Amino acid sequence: MGCASCKKGPDGKPMGCKSNGNCGNSGCDVMTVFDWLEGVPIPEGQRAFDIVEVRFKRNRKGFYRIGQGRRVQTGDVAVVDAVPGEDMGIVSLTGELVRAQMKAKRVKDTHEIRKVIRKAEMDDITTWQAARNREDETLAKARLTVAEHKLDMKLGDVEFQGDGTKCTFYYTAEQRVDFRELVRALASDFKVRIEMR
Repeated sequence: MGCASCKKGPDGKPMGCKSNGNCGNSGCDVMTVFDWLEGVPIPEGQRAFDIVEVRFKRNRKGFYRIGQGRRVQTGDVAVVDAVPGEDMGIVSLTGELVRAQMKAKRVKDTHEIRKVIRKAEMDDITTWQAARNREDETLAKARLTVAEHKLDMKLGDVEFQGDGTKCTFYYTAEQRVDFRELVRALASDFKVRIEMR
C-alpha cells in the first residue's frame, strides 16, 4: 500500500504517518475494518452490543466493555482500564461488527473484558500526548542502555501507556535474553513500570 493509499492533505502531502511520501509501513494507522453497519438502526427490542474495539499504537487492538449510560462512537478517544492505571486509544469499531471480530478472534464476551472508563477529556489527551512525545527520546536512551549491558537484542519500538505510568519496549532477539538487570536500569532511568515484549 504505502503512501499511495493515504489521503492527501490540503498541501498535497499524504496525511497518515506524516512521512511525506516516504513511508514503508503500509499502514499509516488507518482503520483496517470498514464499518458497513454505520448508520443502520438497531432493530426494535434489541440492545446495542456493549463492547467496543479500541486501537492503540502499532495497530494493537483490544476489546473493552462500555458501562451503563456511556456512549462512544468510532473515532472517539477513549480512556480504558489497564494494568496498572489507565490507557488511551481510539475506538475503531462499535456495534455488531465488534461481535463479529470477537467471534473471528475466538474471544467470548463472557471472558473478563476490561472497561471503557470514559471518553477522553482535554486533560487526558494532553497527558497522552506528553507521554507519546517522550517515546523517541526514551527509545534512543534505552538502546544505549542495552548496548551498555552488552545484550544481544534490538529494541524496535516503545509505547507509553496513556497515563504515562508504564512503558512497553518491543524487542527482537535471536536467542532467549535475560534482561532482568536491563529492566531495573530502565525503570530507574525513566521512573515508570517497564514491560518487554
